[in-house]
Amino acid sequence: MSDLQQPANLAEVVRARGKARGHSIAYEFEGHQTSFAQFDILTNRVANALIADGIKPRERIAYLGKNSDVYFELLLGAMKANVVMAPVNWRLAGPEIAFIVEDCRASVLFVGPEFLTQVERIKAQLPSVRKFIATEASAPGWLNYTAWRDTQSGEDPNVPISRQDIAIQLYTSGTTGKPKGAMLSHANFLNLVEAGKDQKPDWNRWTEDDVSLVAMPVFHIGGSGWGVLGFYHGAKGVIAREFDPTKVLDFFEHSGITKLFMVPAAMQFVVRQPRARQVDFSRLKYMLYGASPIPAALLKECIEVFGCGFVQMYGMTETTGTIVALPPEDHIEGLDRMRSAGKALPGVELAILDANGNRLPPGEVGEIATRSGSNMAGYWNLPEATAKTLDSDGWLRTGDAGYLDKDGYLYIHDRIKDMIISGGENIYPAEVESAICDHPDVAEAAVIGVPDEKWGEAVKAIVVMKPGRKATASDIINFSRERIAGFKTPKSVEFIDALPRNASGKILRRHLRDPYWVGKDRQVN
Repeated sequence: MSDLQQPANLAEVVRARGKARGHSIAYEFEGHQTSFAQFDILTNRVANALIADGIKPRERIAYLGKNSDVYFELLLGAMKANVVMAPVNWRLAGPEIAFIVEDCRASVLFVGPEFLTQVERIKAQLPSVRKFIATEASAPGWLNYTAWRDTQSGEDPNVPISRQDIAIQLYTSGTTGKPKGAMLSHANFLNLVEAGKDQKPDWNRWTEDDVSLVAMPVFHIGGSGWGVLGFYHGAKGVIAREFDPTKVLDFFEHSGITKLFMVPAAMQFVVRQPRARQVDFSRLKYMLYGASPIPAALLKECIEVFGCGFVQMYGMTETTGTIVALPPEDHIEGLDRMRSAGKALPGVELAILDANGNRLPPGEVGEIATRSGSNMAGYWNLPEATAKTLDSDGWLRTGDAGYLDKDGYLYIHDRIKDMIISGGENIYPAEVESAICDHPDVAEAAVIGVPDEKWGEAVKAIVVMKPGRKATASDIINFSRERIAGFKTPKSVEFIDALPRNASGKILRRHLRDPYWVGKDRQVN
């Protein structure tokens, strides 16, 4: 687009869109529309309010709430003050939420209406937070967001921002049981749209007539990143408060959605709605999907029902989202490439590494590594974890195992990390095992992912009880649910006398896992 050739940062994008797209709609949320010009002024007010609260450049604020237009005002308004937004996964349990808010040292916490009571309960665990703000309705004892924002000037504060400054901090599940804050810079986001922009395929081009559905949660790159991507291109973003399959169909009928991103579990819920076959999807151009593999039968059903172009995407929070894509022309039943994740996007390098970091030839399975301008700046305050993931030459180790074919198509084979992906959410066994082992009668536990038709994978706990102690599967599940998010709690529990271990005492998780994956052509579902 001629009006936005090379912005220095995302705050500049907001200013440019406000001038060029003025009265066009930037975001629509539950009947409320905000034009690009209005959004520019509202984000100025947010930036000025943060500055008035004494929040310095590069400090953090946090948001605990479902998707809303207020969130995007806060995200891009914070960027104008060079303040970093850290959205918190609202599915987490109280102690997990407190950990993230304190880990990023947020001085202000913005809270959606559904979570005011929960935050009241954990306020004592949030000593860093100086101010609590209710984002929507007024609530007794809470500062109201609109009042906080609108006492400030709509003039641009013009705070200096470099491309290397951090734009957002997204928390990912941690291998050691604690989430890590992945720091994504303005450069990381801008690289996504600038790399190879003259050779982008049709599915990766946007027009100002596009209408994007922001249905994935904003604490994921698939929510925040997708919402910012559409805005960058001057397209209208229709925001869904949360993923609801019946309401998603309403968005197609009433808002003329042309593009959206969904995880396979969400696609399944939508396509299985009884009225999915009556809805008019004629304006829908592309459905982009990823975060976990998709069953071939489900993909075939979706192609028949939605009748649009399908694009499979592979990426992670640490790569600012998509780095590999399988385009619509490769979505042909019976084509071997349908099993692949696709090819690297322009500006993205891929390598398959052995255990010693040596490159492997096509067809050999090893760890997938990637290098691009969209690789994260690092993990917040975790230099050792950053160094393990991101080397000095800019190569990021994904923790996924796979291989490249001779044409450069990437095939995901397994996970090197013990991570489980259930409904698009990353779950690390260490976190779940830690919660289960807090049970006074549990001696030890191992957690694995097993195939699940609905969610892709389900969490299964293998538990050893202390001598003479007993518990039921329900006891273990209910106990862990009080400590960790519902999506992390085991869906099933098996009790055994002893966990299998190697000579050095390490749990042989693969021995526990293998029986459930017999007959599968890959070890991820």
